[in-house]
Amino acid sequence: MSAEPTLQPNPPQNALALHRELDAVWRNPPGWRGWLSSSSHLHLGMRFMLTAFFFFAVAGLLSMLIRAQLATRNGAFLSVDQYNQIFTMHGTLMMFLFATPMLTGMASYFLPRMLGTRDSAYPRLSALGWWCYLFGGLILLAALLGGVAPDGGWFMYTPLSSRAYSPGVNADVWLLGITFVEVSAIAAAIDITVSILRLRAPGMKLIEMPLMAWYLLGTAVMMLVGFPPLILGSLLLELERAFDWPFFDPLRGGDSLLWQHLFWLFGHPEVYIIFLPAAGIISTVLPVMARTRIVGYGAIVAAILALVFLSFGLWVHHMFAVGIPHMALAFFSAASALVAVPTAVQIFLWIGTLWRGHPQMHLPMLYLMGFFATFVMGGLTGVMLAIVPFNWQAHDTAFVTAHLHYVLIGGFVFPLLAGVVYWMPLISGRQPVANLGKWAFWILFVGFHGTFFLMHLTGLLGMPRRIAAYPLNPEWEWLNLISSFFGFVMTMGFALFALSLVLQYRFGARSTRNPWGAEGREWQVPRFQPLYNFASLPLVQQDGLAAARGEGALPGAPRGERELLVVDTVSGAPRYVLMVPGSTLLPLFTALVIGCFVLLLLMGHYAWSVVALAGIFVMGWRWGAPVLPTKDWGLVPVLPHVQLPLHFDVAKNIAHSGMATLLVANGSMYASFLFGIGFLSVIAPNWPPPASGLGMVQAALALAVIVLLACISVLARGISGRRALRGSMLGALALGLIAVLASGLDDPARHARAALYAFALGYVAVHTLIGSLLAAHAWQQSKDGRLTAHRAGVQPVWLLWQNYTFITALVLLCVVALQQWAS
Repeated sequence: MSAEPTLQPNPPQNALALHRELDAVWRNPPGWRGWLSSSSHLHLGMRFMLTAFFFFAVAGLLSMLIRAQLATRNGAFLSVDQYNQIFTMHGTLMMFLFATPMLTGMASYFLPRMLGTRDSAYPRLSALGWWCYLFGGLILLAALLGGVAPDGGWFMYTPLSSRAYSPGVNADVWLLGITFVEVSAIAAAIDITVSILRLRAPGMKLIEMPLMAWYLLGTAVMMLVGFPPLILGSLLLELERAFDWPFFDPLRGGDSLLWQHLFWLFGHPEVYIIFLPAAGIISTVLPVMARTRIVGYGAIVAAILALVFLSFGLWVHHMFAVGIPHMALAFFSAASALVAVPTAVQIFLWIGTLWRGHPQMHLPMLYLMGFFATFVMGGLTGVMLAIVPFNWQAHDTAFVTAHLHYVLIGGFVFPLLAGVVYWMPLISGRQPVANLGKWAFWILFVGFHGTFFLMHLTGLLGMPRRIAAYPLNPEWEWLNLISSFFGFVMTMGFALFALSLVLQYRFGARSTRNPWGAEGREWQVPRFQPLYNFASLPLVQQDGLAAARGEGALPGAPRGERELLVVDTVSGAPRYVLMVPGSTLLPLFTALVIGCFVLLLLMGHYAWSVVALAGIFVMGWRWGAPVLPTKDWGLVPVLPHVQLPLHFDVAKNIAHSGMATLLVANGSMYASFLFGIGFLSVIAPNWPPPASGLGMVQAALALAVIVLLACISVLARGISGRRALRGSMLGALALGLIAVLASGLDDPARHARAALYAFALGYVAVHTLIGSLLAAHAWQQSKDGRLTAHRAGVQPVWLLWQNYTFITALVLLCVVALQQWAS
């Protein structure tokens, strides 16, 4: 394969004329409509961060209620029911509504600038994610205010969260509300992954990316693989609560441990989902504060990849006390200790960077020192908990609570605050106010360690966590009283930090363009913060001034569209031009319809929820409407001697990349479901169940039809025209009909196996329906004559989805047939 040609810059142009041309295209409509319809990565990133800070403040206030209750042994401040709701909501808000959305906001705001592009890959998807995040969070807060908040812990262990022990709507609020919020997480993961891999500056190779991009890529991959098991578990538990499908009932073939497996398949990667972006902030800020380059770029990238891989092999270390076999204990204990190695590699390389440079003790550096002092202690207690005998002793005590906060606050919050202080002059254009930030740091640092260091001792003395009152144990009472006092001190530190940001934004002196002397591309944008970031997309060797003069790729907006450049995944060579949609209210309306669907399920109006579900599919149809342009632009000039097609004229374009990324998340959920089938078949009591009504002849017939339809799908790749598309669409519909005829299911409430088969049927039916929607789009485009030899429209995306549906349905039928044969 020939080498990629050297990219030459465009001749310089008038910077003011380029700005006016771009501003006319990228600015939002005026007034409230512009605010509601904005899909700018700057606006969405700021909304994510501000909303996350709001939920952080609410969770912090809840933690103060917890500490007030535990300050004395017979705290009458809260009732047991209120306490259970408050500590559940504290953990839920911190983990689901603060940590992950905050990293989403930072990635949305800074990543396109770091990569040298104008926006993210899917602006409308990012907007949908924020609306879903906001509405899901508001549902949870409304439940808290109404006294029906979740009360089973942020991990919702069964059977405590089953209908028998939690008869109210509290658990349903958690299951449906968090699943609603997780739409935002999956959307962000898709957007981040494709943006990093395909929207870098022209000529920027993978090995030349900023380290922050590597950290966010690893985070996005973990989100794609780690969140779906929890979504699956939430769906299964909600089906059990709503329709009595016994996935977790051991009397009817279920097992409560299945929930723990599904939850911690998400829960432990979530720790690294939180940590990796914080580590990215450290690797970005630390070299600037040390006035040098980062030490060991390649080793850090290798450590990131190792953490991503190892994070999915640790989930059972949260279950050491449930009675699993000793061989599994030994394996997961070793894996839990091994994960400390790539973390230690990064810490030593950060120390090496400080050693090589000349550290300046500015405020960001102060917070980074707080990270080192805190996170290392949390990591050491984590290694202690990885040792099975010690884990048995400390399990479910205040020691684990202390460890968790040392890891999360030390490993995420301190680096986050360092990043906020570091980037605040870029966001606000103003300097910090006097020494207020330093006072906030020291109050926060002392308050944190005064609160949680003593909890290690409380836990070693045997105090369990998640209790509203405790017996007369003087050694517990004094430690709890001191922890509560310092907890309020820590809150004062957070409040002072927030005050310092407000004062800086409102009254701070004007800052220089780059007060830290950083080299990142985010500091090269104009000071007036244009929504398009760069007047031209800077080549990998260019600076911000050359980009402002139009010497980069795609200068201005000559076609009156928002244009980005899609590059090769590895080499960074330009491949085609992407036109992204502008401001639209579609994400808001789609989130509202999804929110109505969730609320109807919460209220038990299942018949009306079907109407809302139909509305979601209607919204899906509207999302696909502007897939093809009405004008043929031909090849677009990008750089001297470089002309590229628009993404409409590329078969496997950015839409295909997004669908492939979505199917990674879908496949993770599917694999988790297969794990659930295997786990219950082998481990759960009361197996095998009574004979099923599923006939082997019906299963064989369905299997033959699926194979036939898969062959038709493959043949359709090389056929254009209305007939092939229509025939393939009917084939996709037939798949759903065959699945219904072949099911022959018993009552799903009879046994867990029947419930699993019913869920499998629903999984295939939903995928078939989505495939039919995509096929209808492809048929409509063919009917309108908008497809050409070079313009495939939505057909490649549809074929990718349809083939996935065929393969997963085939595997499920084989699993069903094997179980029927074995029983």
